[in-house]
Amino acid sequence: MPRHLRWATHADLAINIAPSVAREDFLDHMTFQRNVGPLFTETFGPIIGLKEEWAEQGATANELDLSAFRYRCEARGSVPVNTGWMGGTSAVLEETDRYLLTRDARGRTMKLMKGVATLPLPLDFPVETVDDWRKLKHHYEFSEARFAEGWEATAKQHREAGRVVTVGIPGGFDEPRQLMGEEGVCVAFHEQPDLIHEMLATLGETAFRVLERVSSTVQVDLLSVHEDMAGKSGPLAGPRQVAEFIKPYYRRLWDMLHERGARLFDQDSDGNMNGVLEAFLDAGVNCMHPMEPAAGMDIVQVREKHGAKLAFYGGLDKHVLRRSHEEIVAELEYKLPPMVRSGGCVLGLDHRIPNGTPLESYRFYLTKVWEVLEREWGRGA
Repeated sequence: MPRHLRWATHADLAINIAPSVAREDFLDHMTFQRNVGPLFTETFGPIIGLKEEWAEQGATANELDLSAFRYRCEARGSVPVNTGWMGGTSAVLEETDRYLLTRDARGRTMKLMKGVATLPLPLDFPVETVDDWRKLKHHYEFSEARFAEGWEATAKQHREAGRVVTVGIPGGFDEPRQLMGEEGVCVAFHEQPDLIHEMLATLGETAFRVLERVSSTVQVDLLSVHEDMAGKSGPLAGPRQVAEFIKPYYRRLWDMLHERGARLFDQDSDGNMNGVLEAFLDAGVNCMHPMEPAAGMDIVQVREKHGAKLAFYGGLDKHVLRRSHEEIVAELEYKLPPMVRSGGCVLGLDHRIPNGTPLESYRFYLTKVWEVLEREWGRGA
């Protein structure tokens, strides 16, 4: 039986961090124009179940949503437009004490395990052939419905408030994966390349038309893309696939936005991305997160190799918080000083704070982070 959780959804796990870094300072820092002092944040917050653990250990309400802790980061404002899938309906197929089975808008059977996850996993996928794709293609084509009511006013409010104006696009790997599954898309790179090209051409045309209008209305600062295309052993697509399929898609969008003043192209991918970093830099990416140490993403080594070509945020080993104070200090002393000196990063854990992290250890971690950051910055880093 799943355990009873007071905080069981993504919304329940939301964090409350007050931004304190101005838009221009953040953008200059992350593009290596000037070092504005160490930036530090919690990108994702607690994993499901941790808030219950911390509550039992005496956490205050402000500690549970992280507002009690000190961070130094920027404010972002997302423009309410849609560049990806639109339409479709979902339905509940079965629900038990252990799981929830649904049919999602894309037509996939999705299974959510209660008490251990907040996101469901697909059990099947709607696309195997080009004919399957073309039945769904209209969900990705351009329409005026992609612009939410009042989007222009919202975008301008973000700009006037000093937020980093952010837009997003579907992943060049991730979106085909949503339709075909990981095995399906990897095989299609070799056996159905025209299908992948057609998918990404459709996504690219729609995103271009949407973002061209947005960037004509307000200064876009940051383009984001979600890929999650790697595990501990490496990426699911290699440099050749990135160059052939993903780069043209990325470049058309990024080159247009960059010419209009956008400064950061941020890619979200867990896992070991070392094997394709150069390929994605060539495709326009200049920022990446969450830089998972357990998967071989050592931010000190990445910075030594790629220098000012790649900014990042994250990079601190979340698992070390469940170890000794000495190991926490060793992690921070290895990574923080060179990052404070170089800029171009927002330091933080490499993903959600894991279950089994003692509240006392997290408090200690925050104290030591600021001790090291202030020491290094005070040395004139």
